[in-house]
Amino acid sequence: MAEQQARTMRRVAFASLTGTTIEFYDFFIYGTAAALVFNQIFFPALGAAAGTALAFATFGVAFVARPFGSILFGHFGDRIGRKRTLISTLLLMGIATVAVGLLPSTSAIGGLAPVLLVILRICQGLAVGGEWAGATLLAAENAPSNQRGKYALYPQLGPSLAFILASATFLDTSLSMSTASFLAWGWRIPFLASVLLVGLGLYVRLSIEETPVFRQAKPVSRRIPLVDVLGKQPKEIILGAGALTMLFAFFYIGVTYLTSYGTQQLQLSRPTVLVVGIVGGLCFAATTVVSAIYSDRVGRRKLMLLGNGMAVALGFVLFPIMDIGTAWSFGLGVCLALGVVGVAYGPAGALLPEIFATQYRYTGAGMAYNLAGVLGGAITPLLATQLASSFGSYSIGVYLSATGLLSLVCMLAIAESKDNQLTTQPAVASP
Repeated sequence: MAEQQARTMRRVAFASLTGTTIEFYDFFIYGTAAALVFNQIFFPALGAAAGTALAFATFGVAFVARPFGSILFGHFGDRIGRKRTLISTLLLMGIATVAVGLLPSTSAIGGLAPVLLVILRICQGLAVGGEWAGATLLAAENAPSNQRGKYALYPQLGPSLAFILASATFLDTSLSMSTASFLAWGWRIPFLASVLLVGLGLYVRLSIEETPVFRQAKPVSRRIPLVDVLGKQPKEIILGAGALTMLFAFFYIGVTYLTSYGTQQLQLSRPTVLVVGIVGGLCFAATTVVSAIYSDRVGRRKLMLLGNGMAVALGFVLFPIMDIGTAWSFGLGVCLALGVVGVAYGPAGALLPEIFATQYRYTGAGMAYNLAGVLGGAITPLLATQLASSFGSYSIGVYLSATGLLSLVCMLAIAESKDNQLTTQPAVASP
């Protein structure tokens, strides 16, 4: 029996890791392309600075769509099951990503190109908005209660592995072709190649079963998960979103804005910046693993408080370190920014499922996670461009420290959750 459970958990862990890696890879290659080429492909008449700002704005559109994706797919995830809903999110993401790779430039079809780009980005946002909660529940609801942090880790590794994969893909295309070829068609390769990953993800997800917690819950068909969670646990949505805002702010500064900052402001080569991104992704993965596993021993709350507290301090020194202007100082800054994210992100995969009741857990966890994405991920890269031009790069660090303080305060209001049983109604209160 124990060996059978171990085999089941390995299969579930692989399915949740594979799915989130693929979906976030599709999501991140857009961010990398927005930092490197979209200003020239879709907004050529605006100049480098304005074009980059607008490219980041289209990147941010997906974050506005993500909460709606969590509501839409959360409804079906709580009503018909985690597995079938996750297959739908993967398909939507795959279709939208390949379509971006096929999209004609503004020079070819005029203003229709950026309009279609925004529509496809919204589709990506809807898909990833429904992905994270489902993949996390797939792992957490199957895991033994004393190893929930360990197994909820696997979908949490998806973003770091996806960022490494996205950076490596763009690095390969950058090194294997001229700048003109990269701008003309090379940037499309990572988007088109994602169809292979989506096929793998679908195969893996079709091979797993529905979670036992969902099967035992027997949701009432007349209930609407969104209405239930807003009526019964609105505090948990707000506090959960606030507690995760820092990690989104630091993460998307690290994976999008700093890619542009390194090439345009620090005048580092594109391959150098992409290599730094790969190393930063490894740091993010390492701290995520350690923090998630250790949370089964000391609890989610202590480690998330630690991560948010570290972020408050790091914001004040991050850009002074990078503005030294060398590849090494830039690399150190990226590694610090992404490393501190992992400290808070690792336990979050267990925390959010543990604070919501089964009948609306998909919807509640997804809404909290993706509202944090709007607060931290949608606004930050776009605001960073404006702050840097008006007040200098140090102001970006001050803003990041403020997001860390917000998350720290919200996390102080959340009780420890590691001993909550997923089959019962959890509670969140000030400890």
